[in-house]
Amino acid sequence: MKFLENPPANLFFTGKGGVGKTSASCAVAVALADRGKKVLLVSTDPASNIDEVFGEEIGSEPGPIAEVPGLFALNVDPEKAAAEYREKVIGPYRGILPEVAITSMEEQLSGACTVEIAAFDQFTKLIGSSEVTATFDHVIFDTAPTGHTLRLLSLPTAWSGYIQNNLSGTTCLGPLEGMVEKKDIYAESMNALADGARTVLVLVSRPEPAALTEAARTSMELGEIGVANKSLLINGVFTADDEGDPIAAALARRGRDALAAMPEGLSALERMDIPLRTKEILGVDALRGFLSETDAPGTEAETEVMPGSLPPGLDDVMDDLARDGQGVIMTMGKGGVGKTTLAARIAVDLAGRGHDVLLTTTDPAAHVAAAVGELPKGLEVDQIDPAVEIEKYRAHVMATTGAALDEDGRALLEEDLNSPCTEEIAVFQAFARTVDQARDRFVVLDTAPTGHTILLLDAAESYHREVSRLSQNVPDAVSKLLPRLRDPAFTRVFVCTLAEATPVHEAADLQKDLRRAGIEPFAWIINQSLASLDVRDPVLKARKAQESKYIAEVMDKHAKRAVLVPWRDDEAGDTAAAERGSNAA
Repeated sequence: MKFLENPPANLFFTGKGGVGKTSASCAVAVALADRGKKVLLVSTDPASNIDEVFGEEIGSEPGPIAEVPGLFALNVDPEKAAAEYREKVIGPYRGILPEVAITSMEEQLSGACTVEIAAFDQFTKLIGSSEVTATFDHVIFDTAPTGHTLRLLSLPTAWSGYIQNNLSGTTCLGPLEGMVEKKDIYAESMNALADGARTVLVLVSRPEPAALTEAARTSMELGEIGVANKSLLINGVFTADDEGDPIAAALARRGRDALAAMPEGLSALERMDIPLRTKEILGVDALRGFLSETDAPGTEAETEVMPGSLPPGLDDVMDDLARDGQGVIMTMGKGGVGKTTLAARIAVDLAGRGHDVLLTTTDPAAHVAAAVGELPKGLEVDQIDPAVEIEKYRAHVMATTGAALDEDGRALLEEDLNSPCTEEIAVFQAFARTVDQARDRFVVLDTAPTGHTILLLDAAESYHREVSRLSQNVPDAVSKLLPRLRDPAFTRVFVCTLAEATPVHEAADLQKDLRRAGIEPFAWIINQSLASLDVRDPVLKARKAQESKYIAEVMDKHAKRAVLVPWRDDEAGDTAAAERGSNAA
C-alpha cells in the first residue's frame, strides 16, 4: 500500500471497536522502525492495550520498546491529563480568589468532559506542535473506537470556533485563558489532519457488513472535516481450507458476501487484506508477521485442553433475569466483543416471555435495531442520539434558568451552552432518564465501550453538581442514578468478553472499576466461542485450542458466574460477528 511504501509523518488507525486497530497500528509501527525510521506510537484510547501487545509497560511519556530499536510508545492517560489540566487552569488563582471560588472551579472541572478536553490537549501537542515529535520520522496514532475518534478529530475545529466566540471566561471550563493561548496550535492540528502529504488515515474494518458500514460512515464524516487522504485495511479475511467444515464454509461465505457488497464509499479506496491468523497478535514476532498476505508457515493447531466442564449457555441465566419483571440490564466490555447482539438476544428473550422491554444504547456506533431484526411484541428499540439530546437540553436550560435572566445574562448562558461539554451533560441526563424507566419495565442497555462507560458512571456525582449549576432543579432520575446502578436488585451488569487475551484482561479491569464504583457484575458472558463446536479447518482448530486457557481464566479467576455463547451462523449473529475481535488486540 502507498501508506507503507511512502508513509507520511502522521498515520491514524480508526474503525469500529474490535476490528484490529491496535494490531494494525502496532504492526505498522514495528515495520517502519525495522526500516531504520524513528517512530512514535501513541494510543489515545482510554482502554488502550498496547502494553499487552508488546508485553511491557507503556507510560504517558515516550519510552523505547525494548525489542524494536527506533520505536517509542506512549499512552495518553486521560485521568492524569485531566488532573494536570485542572491544576494548570486553577493553580494561578489559588491564594488570590476566595476558597469558595476555587472549590466552585474544581467542581466545574471535575466532569467527564474535562477528561476529554485534557486528552485533546495532549493530542494537539503531538500533531499541532513539533516540541514532542520533532525528533521522530513518523507518529502513529492507535485511536479509540469510531465515535470517540470522530469527536477527537473534529475537536480542533469545534474548539477553535468556540474560543473565537467566547472570551468572557464564563463557561463550564472555568477560566478560558488556558485554551485561548493555544488556539494557534489547535488550528495547526486541523491543518495537519487535512494535509494529505502529512497525514493518512487508515480505516480498519473486518469483512462483515456492520464493520464495513461503520467504516464507510467514518470515511464520509472525516471527509466533511477535511481529512481526505484515506486507505482501507480489511482485517481477518478468512478462506476455508476445508469446505467440508460447515462452520468454516459459513464464515468464509459471510466474508466474501460482505466484501462483494462493500459500500460505495469504500470501494474506491486503496485496500489491503490481512488474513485471519491462527495465533494471537501478541509480541513483536507476531506483529512482524501481521502485514504478511499469508499466515505463518507450518502453523499447527495447539493441543486442546478445555476446562473440565464448559460454562452453561445464556439460557441458564434468563430465568433469574426474568423473575422480577423489571430492572436494568447492561452489557459491558471491550469494543468488538458482541455487546450489541447479546443485548438484543436478552431483550428479545424477555419480550418473548411476555415482558415489556426497552432496548437502547449510549453508543453512537451501535446497531441495535439491525441486531434485533423484526420487532417482537413487547419490545421497543431506541437510541440515545447526542444531537437530539443537546437540543433538548439547551432548550430546557434556556426555558428555565434563562427565563429569569436579562438579555446579557441570556447571552452568557447561550455561550456556556455552545461548549462541546454540553453534549456530555445532555447524554448523561438521557442515560439517567432511560434508567428511570426500569421502575416498571425491563431496560436493556447496550453500553458504549469500556472507557467511556466507566467515565459515564463515575461522572454521576460531578454532573449532579453541573446540572444544579445550569438548571437549578436536579431531576429525580439524576439524583437516584448511582444508587440504582449500585442496587443488585435493580441493575444487572453482564461483563462481555471473547476467549482471547486482551478482551479477557480488559474485562477483568472493567470488573475492578465497577467494584470500585460499588457495582457488582451479575455474570460474565464468553461470546462467539468455538469451544463447544466441532471444527475441522486448521485455522479454526488452532483458534479453538487457544480459547481453552482464557475460558479457564474467566472461570477460575474472574467470574462468580459465567455463561458461554457459541459462534453461530444466523442473521442475528451477523452483527456480533462484525464486532468479533478475532484478529483484534
